[in-house]
Amino acid sequence: MTILLGAEVLLRERLPLLQGARVGAVVHPASVLSDLSHTADLLFGHESVNLVALFGPQHGARAEKEAMMRDVDTLLYDLQDVGTRVYTFIHTMAYCMEACAQFGKRMVVLDRPNPINGRQVEGNLLGDRFRSFVGLHPLPMRHGMTVGELALLFNREFGIGCDLTVVAMKGWKRAMWFDQTDLPWVMPSPNVPTLDSAIVYPGMVLVEGTRLSEGRGTTRPFEFVGAPYIGARGLAQELNSLGLPGIHFRPAYFQPTFQKWAGQTCGGVQLHVRQREIFEPYLTGVAVLVTIRKLHPEQFEWREPPYEYELDRLPIEILCGSRGIVDLIEGGASPEQIRESWRSDVANFMKQREPYLLYE
Repeated sequence: MTILLGAEVLLRERLPLLQGARVGAVVHPASVLSDLSHTADLLFGHESVNLVALFGPQHGARAEKEAMMRDVDTLLYDLQDVGTRVYTFIHTMAYCMEACAQFGKRMVVLDRPNPINGRQVEGNLLGDRFRSFVGLHPLPMRHGMTVGELALLFNREFGIGCDLTVVAMKGWKRAMWFDQTDLPWVMPSPNVPTLDSAIVYPGMVLVEGTRLSEGRGTTRPFEFVGAPYIGARGLAQELNSLGLPGIHFRPAYFQPTFQKWAGQTCGGVQLHVRQREIFEPYLTGVAVLVTIRKLHPEQFEWREPPYEYELDRLPIEILCGSRGIVDLIEGGASPEQIRESWRSDVANFMKQREPYLLYE
């Protein structure tokens, strides 16, 4: 199916949005079109566009907003998200929207697919006490929205109130995974190298909040989890006995080349998603931590701060967006108890997001 990205729709049909404006753009290496041309190159080379500034994904999050916005009338945002609350690009977008509201600038979001589809929603809502750069607003871990839809929701529901235009895609459907779009996959960041990484990321990112390796320093980040003290076969057997939907755990040994346990052989598992339509990544990630903590209570450790600019709270708390989820992990909760804990949050969010959905 032919899909036109928001950037393509802008260049083909909606260039009057930029007429007479000094344009800034927030882009990254994955800001490419279907032919692999880059949005920034096309804007810079277009005779009708006055592109005056380019910004990287985290610019404006902690940088001086006034300096960012001084020479810009319209700010374009064209980043490929991965559909997970703790992926910082959507919070960069929110900060940029706040800057536009503060300085009277227009924000134009060029929409892109949610690579892990726009239907499935999972996880607890972020609590106010756990706001950080990996979670600014009360979203579930897997939100099932595009960046354009999130921008609309942020702008109204969370009171940003900027002059916002979303340039929607054409041809994208909510049920689509990225590999059903015929668009080229370009790594949105170094540790999400493949769609497989993105599919498990909403749960396995929790491993960042521990002393376990999440597979950084291997070719399959977030698909591996382990540590030198873990017996691979026993862990795999225990996890597979849980009957978690759509997933199989294979015993695995791996040696990270950098970050946690670099140069040491880790026992653990590799996640193999067999039925992605029923796979629940956040449930799976929490269950992995519950299981490893149960099997290795003496060695299992939470990572200490600092983490993502936060100096006080445990990283696992800001990743989960809740102390309650951490309590479930520490209490050895069953998958059923874990899922039940966020059922009402998901139901409430599904109602809240409905007015902002742009696609069938």
